[in-house]
Amino acid sequence: MQAPVCLVENRSNHQLDVNPEALEILSKITQPVVVVAIVGMYRTGKSYLMNKLAGQRKGFTLGSTIQSQTKGIWMWCIPHPSQPGYTLVLLDTEGLGDMEKGDSRHDSWIFSLAILLSSIFVYNSKGVIDQYALEKLQYVTELTERIRVSSQPSANGVEDSKEFVSFFPDFLWAVRDFILDLELDGRHISEDEYLERALKLQKGDHPDAQMLNLPRKCIRQFFPSRKCFTFSFPAPPKLVGHLDKLGEDHLYPDFVRQANNFCTYIFQNSKIKTLQGGILVNGLATLVKTYVDTIRSGNVPCLENAVLVLAQIENAAAVKTASTHYATLMEQRVQLPTGTLLELLEAHGLCEREALQLFMQRSFRDEKQKFQRDCLICKMGIKTVIPMRGRDSVQPD
Repeated sequence: MQAPVCLVENRSNHQLDVNPEALEILSKITQPVVVVAIVGMYRTGKSYLMNKLAGQRKGFTLGSTIQSQTKGIWMWCIPHPSQPGYTLVLLDTEGLGDMEKGDSRHDSWIFSLAILLSSIFVYNSKGVIDQYALEKLQYVTELTERIRVSSQPSANGVEDSKEFVSFFPDFLWAVRDFILDLELDGRHISEDEYLERALKLQKGDHPDAQMLNLPRKCIRQFFPSRKCFTFSFPAPPKLVGHLDKLGEDHLYPDFVRQANNFCTYIFQNSKIKTLQGGILVNGLATLVKTYVDTIRSGNVPCLENAVLVLAQIENAAAVKTASTHYATLMEQRVQLPTGTLLELLEAHGLCEREALQLFMQRSFRDEKQKFQRDCLICKMGIKTVIPMRGRDSVQPD
């Protein structure tokens, strides 16, 4: 892709729509994908980091006014810089808390979609990680209301929340315009230690302490893999709104180093996108459409249902691929007229095993072996057609 395209559009009526052009792009991806999504309050510089990951100054729109620029979710698919054979999918989301929207539920869905689609989730904020910053991350406390693991969850959602960790992305907190010294009791601490200290639970069981601890508990429980990066100011104030026009020689050296460290970490440590059971996701088209359609219908996205939909599509494609492979092998290996019917059956057996192996590599969640039976039925049909073409030429045993 030469430039980003809108993946999920935010309509004026607060409805989310999937862009068909973006779905077509995703449907053509056959490689494993690493999906990086960034979320945060509006006007905090999210798009700059995503352009940096894409190796470009421009791409995702940067703004220099108080008005947020990105609406909905925008997507940029590029070859992975350090993992050949993988595709890096960058998702830039509209800013949370934009006064022009006036609908906090919309922010919650954008936040939830970013988590559902990504393999690494970047939360971008400014200043420091304090109680105010944690309160701004209130959306993490609503995830049990926005996401379901099972189509038949427990009444209180506890079981669902326990299973979140099995499919949620890694969590990275990017703290922008950070001016504090990372020191504690006279010793230097790492950025990760700074984050963990901020997430330390407050003592006490009284209601105030429980409310203060809620976002901390959710982050600690849902995201066991956590990372933190701090960034100093990128440039003099009069230039901050025009970073897409500045070369690195016009940026503060500390910021350049920090941004490079951030990108290196993402490239070297991000996982490929998988579903429950380690199922690889090639492209994201089915997942995006399933989740957005569910939200539009007024329901809560369910990972189990999404996996079933994906399995139906992928397994049907696996049947077609395996059957085509079988037909090709038979055409190559069976030269009519053939010697005997026994030779024909032997060739069929070899070709069938190879085709079935290909099917098994591509299929998943076929516990009842429905698609495997479909695959065998397709090959049996091909098997009957080939000898009919040269029926008179097959010698009896």
